[in-house]
Amino acid sequence: MTKLKVGWHREHFLSPLLQFAEQDQGETFELVECPGGTGEMQVKLKNGEIDLCIALTDALIAGLANGQTSYKLVGRYIASPLRWAIITGKESKYNTIDDLKGTTFGISRLGSGSQVMASVLSLNEGWTEDEQPKFKVNGQFKPLRDSVNSGETSVFLWEWFTTKPYVDSGEVRFIGSVYTPWPCWHIAASPTSSSSQISKFLASLQPYVQKFNSPESREKDDVDFVTSYFGHQREDVVEWLKSVKWEEELAEVKEEVVKDTLRVLAKAGVVKVEAEELDIGVFVNTDVARVV
Repeated sequence: MTKLKVGWHREHFLSPLLQFAEQDQGETFELVECPGGTGEMQVKLKNGEIDLCIALTDALIAGLANGQTSYKLVGRYIASPLRWAIITGKESKYNTIDDLKGTTFGISRLGSGSQVMASVLSLNEGWTEDEQPKFKVNGQFKPLRDSVNSGETSVFLWEWFTTKPYVDSGEVRFIGSVYTPWPCWHIAASPTSSSSQISKFLASLQPYVQKFNSPESREKDDVDFVTSYFGHQREDVVEWLKSVKWEEELAEVKEEVVKDTLRVLAKAGVVKVEAEELDIGVFVNTDVARVV
């Protein structure tokens, strides 16, 4: 049987996957890094370059609601919301969220989490049609940082703790944050990949997730791993761990989460209102995941 190709983004949330990969040594799966985040993973799924990915809930569900058929949800991963930082250039003229009305936001890809959450931000702020953000696709994290410093874009949205080292160094500034109104990470896989192989992968990953999520590991081992692998400051890792919770059962998808996410995405104009009525089978591969 061919090895699974697993897409991932260089974020500390994926630490249990990295620990699993260290033990697996490429025997059953190989990691394919996707610096462009969820949007890049969606493209790679469509092109057959990866079989499975752990990615942002909102972008995955939005893609499915908007007609993508190159993947379905096969599990859940993070139970807590994601804190998205609102990031601007070190010398930009933007200092508050109110300053951002009608400006151009940098995004990684069309349909990415960075675009979806910009729309959610505008919904939360009650911006009018004239005040809605425009979007400029910049691709990966580095070009996004460059774009706010050159003035090409006003801000971009990215995960808070991934961005914090660049704020600490003075490269960019935070001017706020916005939380997802849904559990922030799910697992998706190509429907053409082996369901039994995916199920086996999820069952093998689950103990690593459970161990990382345990109170005992959070005390020291988790902090040591994230600090060593990602180079974050220990105090930042400790603060992050207080805010994040992993799912204990991976091969499940909550129908309520899918429906609630669709409702918010429809209000934000990311998906059509009719998407709320789509059958759960559009979103979940029930050969792998149990709908709860």
